[in-house]
Amino acid sequence: MSQGTIENFSALAAAIPNEIVTHSLVTDVALPGGRRLALLTLDNGLDHTKPTTLGPSTLIELHGVLTEQKARATAGEIDALAVTGKPYFLVAGADLSGVKHLSSPEHGAAMATLGHAAYDLLAEMGVPTFAFINGVALGGGLEIALACTYRTVSSGANGIGLPEAFIGLVPGWGGVYRLPRLTGPEAAMTVMIENPLNNNRSLNGAAAAKIGIADALFGPADFLEQSLLWAGGVLEGTVEVKRPNAVDPATDPEVAKRWAAAAAKARAFVEAKTSNAAPAPAKVIEVFEAGASISQAESAQLEIGALTELMQTNAFHNTVYSFLDLTQKRSKRPAGAPDAKLARPVTKVGVVGAGLMAGQLALLFAKNLKVPVVITDIDQARVDKGLAYIHGEVDKQLAKGRISPDAANRTKALVTGSATKDAFADADFVIEAVFEELAVKKQVFAEVEAVVSPECILATNTSSLSVTEMGRDLAHPERLVGFHFFNPVALMPLLEIVRTEHTNDVALATAFALGKALRKTSVLVKDEAAFVVNRILLRLMGEVANAFDDGTDAAVADTALRPMGLPMTPFTLLAMVGIPVAHHVSGSLHAAFGERFRVSDNQQVLIENGIKSLWVPTADGGQEIPESTLELLSFGSNPSTADELLLRTQDALAQEIGLMLAEGVVAGPEDIDLCMIMGAGWPMHLGGITPYLDQVGASERVNGKKFHQA
Repeated sequence: MSQGTIENFSALAAAIPNEIVTHSLVTDVALPGGRRLALLTLDNGLDHTKPTTLGPSTLIELHGVLTEQKARATAGEIDALAVTGKPYFLVAGADLSGVKHLSSPEHGAAMATLGHAAYDLLAEMGVPTFAFINGVALGGGLEIALACTYRTVSSGANGIGLPEAFIGLVPGWGGVYRLPRLTGPEAAMTVMIENPLNNNRSLNGAAAAKIGIADALFGPADFLEQSLLWAGGVLEGTVEVKRPNAVDPATDPEVAKRWAAAAAKARAFVEAKTSNAAPAPAKVIEVFEAGASISQAESAQLEIGALTELMQTNAFHNTVYSFLDLTQKRSKRPAGAPDAKLARPVTKVGVVGAGLMAGQLALLFAKNLKVPVVITDIDQARVDKGLAYIHGEVDKQLAKGRISPDAANRTKALVTGSATKDAFADADFVIEAVFEELAVKKQVFAEVEAVVSPECILATNTSSLSVTEMGRDLAHPERLVGFHFFNPVALMPLLEIVRTEHTNDVALATAFALGKALRKTSVLVKDEAAFVVNRILLRLMGEVANAFDDGTDAAVADTALRPMGLPMTPFTLLAMVGIPVAHHVSGSLHAAFGERFRVSDNQQVLIENGIKSLWVPTADGGQEIPESTLELLSFGSNPSTADELLLRTQDALAQEIGLMLAEGVVAGPEDIDLCMIMGAGWPMHLGGITPYLDQVGASERVNGKKFHQA
């Protein structure tokens, strides 16, 4: 780098003054045969809870150290260089907490260029370079390894991938060019597109080796020693490196065809997954596709341009807010949660009900808490059916290799059943999961309170009913708390913890402690109808249903919100939730909030006629509403265009969220966003929902101010 370039990068580093620098520490290692290898360890000097990351100062130091090692290689002082990391990490990727503050295009371009300047030295060291992937290698961390000549990976490593499409960027330091040449284009698109957009999946060491990211796989116990011996063998010529998946699209027309096909398949995947509402995935595919016929240096310029562009987008900043500020930080420090020391120990759990939801809850408690769980229902036949479901689910996990035979047997043994609530006498926590009817739930709690200890915490899994009203006739309503899971329980991470006007801090602290032990993201909510997620979802679904009932074409109504890139269309969501369930919750919301939540007469007709979905598949792979269904329904004569419905829905959401914050349903807009991401799978490129509503102007149109002030 020239002196002017160094000064440019120094200015970049000054823009992130609080960067936790990952240092490049070099130790010479004598290999068998007398060769010398410079071992560069990336280490920030902190324990394993503080991952190593890549910021400007880190990359400047790395560039300087690699420049020194290249001079040593030229002088014949070293025969090879290897890069590894501190325990459990190679590098966890770019420092997002710092990168989000790089607001100017010039800083974005400088950050992209700096990475290439450092990594190119690994590819041009003049001696073979090795990456020993001992742990997490994400984004720029994996790209360090890809820039090396050879790679080993630990079988104990997890978190290997290029997640930039998820974050809102592209793999901008050579990964988009180098990876497909090692693994083949199909596997590369899986790593760069499908995995990031499938809940940000990553690879473990064995999977990375299998697709060709690494040349050798070693166990974690002596990983460094084995990697050094392997490197020595490569240098001596006694180890043959085979790369059966490696390809070159420039010299093989068949590979070029595969490249194009992989890009086309990835585009279809992105369209189905995000409706192309976020710019990053399409940009990844664009750079990948162009890379088939250009040099690595030319691809680098495309990557720098793409990174510079994407770092300025709302989608990137929304995603960093969602991922870093919400799911990585706020979720670990729930707003309003009482002192954890107040929590009571839970050594036995009771679940009222033996249906599908109750079975899921019982299994979750048994697996995660490893304490006895007892389920009850009105007769032994229902109890036996519930236990059979739980045992069946455990057997499925065993068959898939997700649990060991011993763990399966222990989990089954922990769950028992009874036709009488006397089985709850020694329980510390009892949750009901019965029919969503207030009178039924009140009766259940009256029966439970009669048999449990005074210290037992009572909880309800209601999705929309008043928890306060449920506890009104209890002798001790202060121990009742809402504990609302989302379906499927094992997969959906959100837990809405509902505090009534009577709930005391002991009950609340116990609920939060349980949520943490169950590995859920817990958010404190006020006892208002439908809490957070269902209230927002039903307001959105209600606007679409209203438009349909008023005469809007079904396809227009169902696709009007496509620019938001939601996980599914409103009519698909309606069928998944269940029309009766959605209709019931709409009724609760209408009773609580009036005409903002219209109750659809057409949905009642669908329920009465046993129709579970508006859309049905057609022979050509499309979908339609059958004529027989349409004949049952009544429509108005006031249709909306897609643009009108999108605008109206944006404003409705801004209004509802504004009212929720005014009511104190949650502590702030951040909790609204966290709930929608973790409970409804809403895309991070929207920031959950409130940043998006700010950016499209809905917040100011409806409430006169943004949810997030700059």
